[in-house]
Amino acid sequence: MIVRIMGEGQVRLEDGRLTELNKLDDELLAEIEKGDGPAFRRTLDALLARVRELGVPLPDDALEPSELILPAQEATLDEVRELLSDDGLIPG
Repeated sequence: MIVRIMGEGQVRLEDGRLTELNKLDDELLAEIEKGDGPAFRRTLDALLARVRELGVPLPDDALEPSELILPAQEATLDEVRELLSDDGLIPG
């Protein structure tokens, strides 16, 4: 799976890693619903750090279609809220 972090680029991530990332995504969704800004920031940072850790960066000139697009590190709670689907940021 190709994942894009807005403003950073793309990484290739094994599909099997989505279960682990979904746990963080569920936490993020709950924090957004509560409007808990500090918890939201910690969890978004953890989610993006885990994607970077687990993923293999694609070259900057690679233009693969992204199957998943995640917000930038500095995205606000309201900006991320606009990106959400019923499943959060990560389907499943």
